[in-house]
Amino acid sequence: MYNSMRHNLILVLLLLAPFTTDSVVEWLSPVEHDFGELKLNVPATAEFRFKNTSAEPLVIDNVRSTCGCTASNWDDAAIGPGEEGSIKIEFDARKPGFFYKKITVFFSNQRKAEKLSITGFVE
Repeated sequence: MYNSMRHNLILVLLLLAPFTTDSVVEWLSPVEHDFGELKLNVPATAEFRFKNTSAEPLVIDNVRSTCGCTASNWDDAAIGPGEEGSIKIEFDARKPGFFYKKITVFFSNQRKAEKLSITGFVE
């Protein structure tokens, strides 16, 4: 009986493992931003705000996007425990039509990257 209970506990922990997070930030803004309709050749900017929930200072190591039409800007300074920071994403609307872009954020003290996205329609 003991081995069966132990086996069941291990199974439950393995099933829950993908749902646990080791995130060092709490997002204060939605992680998905919809620009709605944009004008062709008119760049638009979104700001993603977060709070450092770890006990250590936090640095944004890198921000990557899925294309060259998306630029990112962030402060290089360390964000202390409990402090807030932001990442600005600028989308350069050069092609008409719907767009969906993924942004990957790499924080120090965190193995798994955070995922952001922007969407919209360029007229």
